[in-house]
Amino acid sequence: MTARERILSACFGLVLPGIVATGMPAVAADANGQADENAKTTAAVIAVDDHWMEAEMSGDTAWLDAMLLPEYRSISADGKPADKQKILAGAARNRGSDKMRKQVDAWLKAHPTRKSVVMQGDVAILSFSDPKTGHVMSSDVFVYRDGGWHAIYSQHSKTAK
Repeated sequence: MTARERILSACFGLVLPGIVATGMPAVAADANGQADENAKTTAAVIAVDDHWMEAEMSGDTAWLDAMLLPEYRSISADGKPADKQKILAGAARNRGSDKMRKQVDAWLKAHPTRKSVVMQGDVAILSFSDPKTGHVMSSDVFVYRDGGWHAIYSQHSKTAK
């Protein structure tokens, strides 16, 4: 299960896709230190994924609707599918509340995760792994369309024992 899914699942029992932050972006950022989400770089993929988590926590369904492709699918560690509409509905429930943010912050502090990106043309795979064991726990697949990165698929697994 992705870090995002583990976090949100642990907090609310929802099946949602993944993000956790560790490591520094490897390429140029803007004057505010933010990576350009529209660049075809690993830093941009990570920035989009970070924005994804923020959008889910804050209920920014307009941004999520634009970033998630209509065909988006996620498969949980338990084999349960989720589609774009389920992600949007979960995010909408967080709008106007900081409850999710507090729970996510606590979860992130207790569960560090390492991110890595593999890019091949207009496809990027962002994987989340346990920094102690290196076991991959989840991956999000992004495609570059219309000048930006869009999520199309997420796959999650149980943490290796």
